[in-house]
Amino acid sequence: MTTNHDFEAWLAATKPPAEAAIRRVRAIILAADGRMTEYVKYRTLTFAYRGDLAAFVQLRAKTATLMFNRGARIEGDYPHLEGDGPSARFMRFVDVAEVEARAAELAAIVVAWGELVEQSES
Repeated sequence: MTTNHDFEAWLAATKPPAEAAIRRVRAIILAADGRMTEYVKYRTLTFAYRGDLAAFVQLRAKTATLMFNRGARIEGDYPHLEGDGPSARFMRFVDVAEVEARAAELAAIVVAWGELVEQSES
């Protein structure tokens, strides 16, 4: 994976306790769909394709928490996608092993987002 200097600078500045899990989540998201991009927005790493998909939140926690901004819109059955509000959903990872265990589900969410935004623009 190509090094993103903004990502590395963000990690150096925030020093999240869950850095290893964050790195692995990032790799899975970017590998899941080649249309996905990343950038730092509102002092956190954000993933997007035709709109923001997800961002890391609660950076001081020992777990990696990914907030899917409009996760309620993503169709499909994702057992580890938490939340029941009108918009946001969350996925939490305690360590790299848990990231690996949920890798297929996370990748499916990323692909579903791409399909959703493609369909809504046609």
